[in-house]
Amino acid sequence: MIYKIIVLLCGIAFIANSLYSQSFYDMNTIQKIEITFEQSNWDYMMDTAKAGSESYIMAKSIKINGIQFDSVGVKYKGNSTYRANQKKNPLHIELDTYKEQDYQGFKDIKLSNVGKDPSFLREVLGYSILRNYMVAPLSNYANVYINDKLYGLFVSSESVSKSFVKNYFHSSTNAFFKCNPNYGAGPGSSAKPNLTFLGNDSTKYYSAYEMKSDYGWNDLIQLAQTLQSNIGEIENILDVDRALWMLAFDNITVNLDSYIGGLTQNYYLYKDNNGRFNCVIWDLNESFGTFSQTGTINLTNTSSKSQMSHILHSNDANWPLVQKLLSVPKYKRMYLAHFHTILSENFSNNKYFTTAEAIQPIINSAVQADPNKFFTYTQYQNNLTSDIFSGPPGPGGSSSPGIKALMNGRNTYLSSLADFTNIKPIITEVNPSNDKPIINTQVYIRAKVLNANPNTVTLGYRNNIEYKFDKLQMFDDGEHGDGIAGDNIFGAGMNVDNINIQYYLYAENDNIGMFSPERAEHEFYTLTASIEEIQKGALVINEFMSANVSTVKDESDGYADWIELYNTTNNEISLKGCYITDDINKKTKWQFPDVSINAKGYLLIWADEDQEQGELHSNFKLSKSGEYIGLYNADTSIIDSFNFSEQADDISEGRYPNGTGEFIKMIIPTPGAENRISTNIEKIELIENIVIIPNPASDYIEIQPSEGFEPSEGSEIKIYNTLGECVLTVGIQNFEPLQRID
Repeated sequence: MIYKIIVLLCGIAFIANSLYSQSFYDMNTIQKIEITFEQSNWDYMMDTAKAGSESYIMAKSIKINGIQFDSVGVKYKGNSTYRANQKKNPLHIELDTYKEQDYQGFKDIKLSNVGKDPSFLREVLGYSILRNYMVAPLSNYANVYINDKLYGLFVSSESVSKSFVKNYFHSSTNAFFKCNPNYGAGPGSSAKPNLTFLGNDSTKYYSAYEMKSDYGWNDLIQLAQTLQSNIGEIENILDVDRALWMLAFDNITVNLDSYIGGLTQNYYLYKDNNGRFNCVIWDLNESFGTFSQTGTINLTNTSSKSQMSHILHSNDANWPLVQKLLSVPKYKRMYLAHFHTILSENFSNNKYFTTAEAIQPIINSAVQADPNKFFTYTQYQNNLTSDIFSGPPGPGGSSSPGIKALMNGRNTYLSSLADFTNIKPIITEVNPSNDKPIINTQVYIRAKVLNANPNTVTLGYRNNIEYKFDKLQMFDDGEHGDGIAGDNIFGAGMNVDNINIQYYLYAENDNIGMFSPERAEHEFYTLTASIEEIQKGALVINEFMSANVSTVKDESDGYADWIELYNTTNNEISLKGCYITDDINKKTKWQFPDVSINAKGYLLIWADEDQEQGELHSNFKLSKSGEYIGLYNADTSIIDSFNFSEQADDISEGRYPNGTGEFIKMIIPTPGAENRISTNIEKIELIENIVIIPNPASDYIEIQPSEGFEPSEGSEIKIYNTLGECVLTVGIQNFEPLQRID
């Protein structure tokens, strides 16, 4: 047994924060990943693993932008882009295979070898467009070195993992599926993750879907069955809006290695806490027309791909997500609205081409230097505008349309269709009756709506980003805050029962729908109720611990990360509507319940991703390797924040002097109490049956066991300084009644 005694040795050192200099998925910066294998036959070992169970091979170390991690899992990934005899294979790096570690919160790193894309643009460009309309992975580029030798330029895309769904869908333990055949898709494969109902026997679904959760087959079967026979209830089990965005994006960008293509794959399904599956698109390396199989016809050239039907498979039973959703007139009009938005915001105005041209200067040199690329540098330069035929991974090679030739032709074709030339609804002058309503009162949302069927004008609203939108019909009858009846001003009233209300409007005519904002439900208007803002300095992040191994237990008798807040004022402060987060880009990650802090009082938040344990358990954990903590008002104005570096077990970091000072290592944590780094007490009992005298100390300490203390064989006492460093280890077998150590 090891007894850990913390002694406040005089002379306090301060540790500077080590901040990451860049975001791992910054599109403007090529990341550097250096893999070191001790095994000289690492390539053979990874090929062997890929052919078998796809287990990871341990790398001695990996450096990411100069930050080193040891004992990291690496394996080859991919289906059609992997070949045992090629020099550059796609990679999956798992930082926490053998030990708990992450880089900026990311544990899984997915690297595509760009084996089917002469332009090097398709995946990064596609995701940059898609993220405007639905949850989608971040994506950029990384130069990969193996044993100090450049392996090549890769596309690095955020892994759709449990961390991903936790971040975007606010839970991670619900039903979760990767919709790809387990043994790879291809011409000979009959396994299709197309959501066809195959009966209630879950084994019939095993080959087509990979379950990423501990359970969920019954949930997936229920989704397939609802699609087939009860489409009127589909919104209770599927986020229909997000599914329509997916189908529209795949179609516009001729992304046929997807649900709408012949293999009906490359997407994820995650069931959120509202009981609805959410679609997430994955693997865009063959978007913009590289894959040619629709499942009913093979599109052999750029012209045929440019003129692919915008409602492909709307009458095909083998694509029930398309067929069943578009058979509902409202859903079809919503689909056309989303389709038109993507088309007009990216392709009718050539914004996609401007984005692509901006990416090329960032990667030009890296593409040219890539020793294992599948295409020539000239092919890379030309494929943005011109077709390229080549023979990289995949039977018989492939034709990669010039992105500009394809999408300009597609825009010309689609823009001429009646579905997009017909008169569209117009929604303008959207405003609340009170832009600063008092909480727990009613507010009316009003808008001018033209060219729409009056009974279709709808207000969608919610009071938390984790919830689904409720729907209210809006009226032009003079009785719903809309003013005069019959003036095309529609209104609906809603209760303001939270600090923030999120809302959007929808209307349709017999041809097409219209949203306001047009990117809804992914984007929305926000209404903030009137509440007293907490001023900087009034409430502070006072202390935190990101590695609570044995310091303090929560109400469920477990050890969890914690954050302590301190009210520096002489008045009670309400936290209702405020937020705390570990991600500077997601300020509203966790919202406080209706809780207050007394004057000069403290509040502990358990950062354990376990909200079922209590109302003060957040939906994030703190990273031991260092990250960000931010405290925000209801309107997301900053109250307090701190970036911290790597932490040691059971060592907190807190402000000294309490509430006002800089952050220092707190060797004796004080959760829920005043931060102190020294004491005038001449002796202190830190663990049961052991006392140290004096504390703090500079020249010597005396360790005194209580009567009846019986250490086990091999027991030790470890002495730590204020930096959390072990400075002395003392064996305590046959312990003397009083032991002095100089």
